[in-house]
Amino acid sequence: MAGTVLLGVDIGTSSSKGVLVTADGRVIARASRPHETSYPHPGWVEHDAEGVWWADFTAIVRELLPEVGDATLGGLGVSGIGPVLLPADGGGNPLRPAILYGVDTRATQQIAELTEEFGAEEILARGGSSLSSQAVGPKLRWLAEQEPQNFYRTEMLLMCSSYLVHRLTGEYVLDQHSASQCDPLYDLHARSWAMDWAQRIAPGLPLPELSWPNEVVGRVGRAAAAETGLPEGLPVTAGTVDAWAEATSAGVREPGDVMLMYGTTMFFIQVLTELSPHPVLWGTSGAFPGTYTLAAGMATSGAVTEWLRDLVDGDFAELVRAAAQVPAGSRGLLLLPYFAGERTPISDPDARGVLAGLTTGHRSPEIYRAALEGIGYGVRHNLEAMRSAGGAAERVVAVGGGTQGGLWTQIVSDITGLEQQVPGETVGAAYGDALLAGIATGTAVDPERWNPVTSTVQPRPEVFERYAEYFRNYRDLYESTRGIAHFLAAEQRAADERG
Repeated sequence: MAGTVLLGVDIGTSSSKGVLVTADGRVIARASRPHETSYPHPGWVEHDAEGVWWADFTAIVRELLPEVGDATLGGLGVSGIGPVLLPADGGGNPLRPAILYGVDTRATQQIAELTEEFGAEEILARGGSSLSSQAVGPKLRWLAEQEPQNFYRTEMLLMCSSYLVHRLTGEYVLDQHSASQCDPLYDLHARSWAMDWAQRIAPGLPLPELSWPNEVVGRVGRAAAAETGLPEGLPVTAGTVDAWAEATSAGVREPGDVMLMYGTTMFFIQVLTELSPHPVLWGTSGAFPGTYTLAAGMATSGAVTEWLRDLVDGDFAELVRAAAQVPAGSRGLLLLPYFAGERTPISDPDARGVLAGLTTGHRSPEIYRAALEGIGYGVRHNLEAMRSAGGAAERVVAVGGGTQGGLWTQIVSDITGLEQQVPGETVGAAYGDALLAGIATGTAVDPERWNPVTSTVQPRPEVFERYAEYFRNYRDLYESTRGIAHFLAAEQRAADERG
């Protein structure tokens, strides 16, 4: 095989993936690696940057490189979970495990303190988002208060993609989108660091240079080439958060486009040309210059279904087939999927999972379907919040592993009443990385045609009407059980402290 090929690697929450793609978007090789996520305390979610991120990256690259053959490797793009906080010393060496995105809820107190210090309205107006467990700034303040020995040694503020870029090129750079999730350290209107606020949270900390995900920021150095097998001098893009790479892969780039990502967590991205701050959603820079995005995210989705599968020790394919035979409503079950708290739109780290209506007559297929429906109600809740912020969904594109099989996507369309388009490549953050590398280097051929839609999921009006009543009760169930959930969350933390 001759010509130019592009490499993309994405580090996810529970696995890492890589693809080798031709210049016109055809995938010629894939590789993946599962990995462990650490939960050292309730509300804490961490990754080992060296043992997970770099180890997975190196293994995936070494598996894919032989497939290059006689072609020319034209560029490398990377992405990863985010926003995360990885404090590192001046050489880029991690000082502790990385603190993950909104699923890590340890900085609740710091969120409240910084909100009071800077002002809720000012934070939203300047950064586009209210402070929540998704924000990096409160976690940086937590580090200063709880681990001062690490905080005072921190000379680099890294995320997953920027850590990989630094290991590969030696450059200390962060893409504009990832920076926009470092609230309240970033000014969304100026597209630059809010240095006055940053100095109050982390005085003296050098912040990375800013770039765009579709820009080349460096080239693979000699040491990284020796470790990975990559050719020295290979162009490397700035990288970005995985969901934004995924949106790029699915063609979600025009105003009104919405990406719905079915993964370990559920994530939403809508492209905007004008900033539209909303107190329960995240306003961020887009993946391309001149764009903004409105984003939302649920704390769990696929993680709940995997937990249930392990709980009943069942075959996944059989469980899905059986759940598909259960009627809408799961024979009178209603599930709140807040197993790790919830991000948007309720921003409640102490929310907890609830299964209501259970009887001895229910079996695992009904419970499994109730979990899919509960996540679907959460999707509708978020899309309604986005609509209220002026971000009505004009086109919904579904991506991620949860699109396989069709049951989950059909349930979501039935609950929301929205059509979903499914492209040919649905697990596409790594594919998006390769596309960004192709755009950055000028080697991608007709990038607008890389990943066409191959199927469409249509909502069923009669099922939508049935689900509407369940959705109203879903909203009421959270409100009526919130106090109990908060009590139980406090009990869980106390039990952990007692050991």
